[in-house]
Amino acid sequence: MAVRFKHPKQSLSLSSEYVNKFIKTQINLSKPPPKLWSDQHDAESFDPYNNNSAQILNLSHPILRILDSCTPNLKYFNQIHSQLILSGIFQHPLAAGRVVKKLCSSQLTLTHAVKIFENLETPDAFICNTIMKSFVNFDEPSKALFFYYDQMVKNGIFQNNYTFPILFKACADLGMVKEGKKIHAHIVKCGFELDLYTRNVLIHMYSVCWRIDDARKVFDLSSDSDLVTWNTMIDGYVKNGEVNFARRVFDVMPERDVFSWNSMLSGYVGIGDMEAANLLFMDMPSRDIVTWNCLLDGYANVGNVVAARSLFEQMDYQDVVSWTTLMALYVRLKDYGECLRLFDRLMQGRDIQPNEAILMSVLTACAHLGKLDLGKWIHSYISYSRRINPDTLLSTALLTMYAKCGQMDLAKEVFAQMPEKSVVSWNSMIMGYGTHGHGEEALETFMEMEKSGVMPNDATFVCVLSACTHSGMVLEGWWYFNVMTRVYRIEPKVEHYGCMVDLLGRAGLTRDSEDLIKNMPMDSGPALWGALLSACKTHSNVELGEIIAKRLIERDPEDIGSYVLLSNIYAAQERWGDVEKVRNMMVVKGIRKEAGSSLVQFANSNMWCFPEDVSVHKRNILCSMLNEMGVQIKCQSER
Repeated sequence: MAVRFKHPKQSLSLSSEYVNKFIKTQINLSKPPPKLWSDQHDAESFDPYNNNSAQILNLSHPILRILDSCTPNLKYFNQIHSQLILSGIFQHPLAAGRVVKKLCSSQLTLTHAVKIFENLETPDAFICNTIMKSFVNFDEPSKALFFYYDQMVKNGIFQNNYTFPILFKACADLGMVKEGKKIHAHIVKCGFELDLYTRNVLIHMYSVCWRIDDARKVFDLSSDSDLVTWNTMIDGYVKNGEVNFARRVFDVMPERDVFSWNSMLSGYVGIGDMEAANLLFMDMPSRDIVTWNCLLDGYANVGNVVAARSLFEQMDYQDVVSWTTLMALYVRLKDYGECLRLFDRLMQGRDIQPNEAILMSVLTACAHLGKLDLGKWIHSYISYSRRINPDTLLSTALLTMYAKCGQMDLAKEVFAQMPEKSVVSWNSMIMGYGTHGHGEEALETFMEMEKSGVMPNDATFVCVLSACTHSGMVLEGWWYFNVMTRVYRIEPKVEHYGCMVDLLGRAGLTRDSEDLIKNMPMDSGPALWGALLSACKTHSNVELGEIIAKRLIERDPEDIGSYVLLSNIYAAQERWGDVEKVRNMMVVKGIRKEAGSSLVQFANSNMWCFPEDVSVHKRNILCSMLNEMGVQIKCQSER
């Protein structure tokens, strides 16, 4: 039992109260330690100052049994607390420890545990450690450190070898290496530096705080190391990018477990050395699901979809992480169809339920493939599932899917229900309105964004300028291009200039577009000149079009777009000789234009339509249907 000494602050004279308390604590130290368990089931009334009665208390005491079985509810706990006081056992170390431990089991009652602690007459290290450990476990490490200095150190409560690992864990969570070094110096004075458990946590603290050399010094302090010590050192090297040093430690380990192998495997995966990772994987005596997922994630990071899929199929069991990794890989590689096929396979299995990350991948695939029906099904699944938390990322993916599928009303509905809207959410709404020609709604959404206090970024202005481009809003485009630099201090990038060139070009202001490109502070690139060339084709500016096209062909002779646009410009002016020259240039250089295609969704299947694959009678049917659609659209517009 730790004894608390209260040192005089200003005066050297000892008060009578202090002397009496000091005598009582010395009496407690001279007594034999209390028996916490006895053969009897009843407990005697406990008096901390009674030296004549045996201090016997065990867990079979009826009040302690009720305390252990109750939930940490303050209203119910206060009744038990009252009974502990009335029975005279509240100050007993066993009872006090059980009380504090019960209150520390819930974050809602942790503050009350501190209040109980402040009313204990002789609190010990066990109770302090319980409170500090709870603060760390509930992600409040700063409160653990404050409690240590304000209660434990200030009141002279002696620490034990279980105290310091908790403090090092708090320092690691906060990244406070200087505070960790102070406590390290203190444990050296206390003689706990060679304690195995303390060393292990100290190595972890230095590793997390990017002081791997200090971690190695602690590791080398003693040869008395267990498997946790070796694994912590390897994990520290891996997390600090020192994979070669990690391998040296790994090779001299006296014994290894699956965590040792997985740590080393994650190190090779982290640096992208998949050859070494695969060799290590093959040498492993045993593998768990973490092993397979680690290697799968490595192949996904380097974009090796073939190896990733092969490994996925070799797995005896795929958990939700396995499915998430592979589906995200297909989305990143723009193979949206395979992502959806994997999702169908997942749902047919019924063994694993999709999480938020999987649903985000599926919604992204739906957005690019126009799978509105599947997107609506996902929306319904999210609404009725109790496991899925529609956070900002998932809700943004959902509204983006609706926006890309042209369902702006549904996108707006999802957007309105979001409790928190990120800048990406606002950007998706602005881009959705702009893409479908609703320029006014896009600008109104931007103004609402400004009023909400969300700071627009450079991507926001790409969306705004793109909306102006699709709606032909030249004046508004110039205005927001100026607002971006003048108000928000955002330097225009190539994407912003591209939108402005496209905006001016579509309005027929090709000379202004050319001047804007020439005055750019960075390299314009072929994309901007290509946009201007397209504007020259639209507005039959042959002279400027020829100059730009020849410049683009000289810059990138393999880019077919420049040849096609120049050929179309000549064809619009009926300069067939020049058209033939351009086509001959393409033939000589071996450049061939890929045939255009359209993706049409019929019920639950997709059909890709290529012009050369369509027979004459099917072509006639398509033309007839298009004419009918044109008539319907015209009738609707006249109403």
